[in-house]
Amino acid sequence: MIDEKETLGERVADMVAGFGGSWTFIIAFAVVLAAYSTTSAVMGHRSWDPYPFILLNLFLSMLAAIQAPVIMMSQNRQDKKDRLRGELDYDVNRRAHTEIQGLSHKLNLISDKLGDVEDLVRTRP
Repeated sequence: MIDEKETLGERVADMVAGFGGSWTFIIAFAVVLAAYSTTSAVMGHRSWDPYPFILLNLFLSMLAAIQAPVIMMSQNRQDKKDRLRGELDYDVNRRAHTEIQGLSHKLNLISDKLGDVEDLVRTRP
């Protein structure tokens, strides 16, 4: 039900959160950071971003500023999905309980009638 009503932004948020929390992202990010830092350190003061890596820090801050709200949007959607799933499970369990009570009542009636039939069979000569 929720997936049918997804907007483009919600789908993008789910994909970003899925990729941002994956080992693929972590490993690729570590490789890029290591390559960037190594290249910049080897080039020394001729580098576009020498040692304190201020430009790199700016990029990392911008990435975190964009990624954090997107991940929170995805988590909120997941909470809504979980809540709906819980409500649906509760409804199914409640209906199953009602059906089981009805069947139990019918079995008790059948058991009572069988007891009556047994009594009639025993009292016949």
